[in-house]
Amino acid sequence: MSIDTVRLTGHILHVRLARFSARSCSGLISLGKIFVFMVLAESSIQLVPDGTLLLHLLMVGVMVALLNRTLLKPINKILADREEQITGKISEAKKIKNEAEQKLQDYNAALRNARTEAYSMLEREKATAMQEKDAKVRTARDEITRATDTTLVQLHQQESSVKSELEAQAAGISDLISSQILQRKS
Repeated sequence: MSIDTVRLTGHILHVRLARFSARSCSGLISLGKIFVFMVLAESSIQLVPDGTLLLHLLMVGVMVALLNRTLLKPINKILADREEQITGKISEAKKIKNEAEQKLQDYNAALRNARTEAYSMLEREKATAMQEKDAKVRTARDEITRATDTTLVQLHQQESSVKSELEAQAAGISDLISSQILQRKS
């Protein structure tokens, strides 16, 4: 703290102080000066109870009542209104927060249900696709089996007709060979 002016007039010490500056060390030196002046002024200030003391107490009481009525009552009303608004806004914020949490829980539940339903639909579709695939594979196998059976029957028929032709040709050739052999011998 620094001292701007110090003036001693009779028994009254007038000291005007400036704000404390943390940046200056002169504040500490000024504080020491104030302490010295207060010690010197202490010996000259004496309070003696007299009629003015009651007058001062009465004036303080009137000032307190007047300040209470004119200044403190409106300030207390303003503070009470602010407290009520703050409380209302806090409760409204809590309500909104609870609603948001509820909506988040509903959203998460709906999302879980949708995922569960999607997975079950996917499983059903997979099962249906597997059944269709199995049916198509079975149909293809049956067609292949029928085609191979038909081909085998045709091959057996061709084999039989080739055998019969070969036997006929073999019989014709054997007759021809036997006739040629017999003709040579005779």
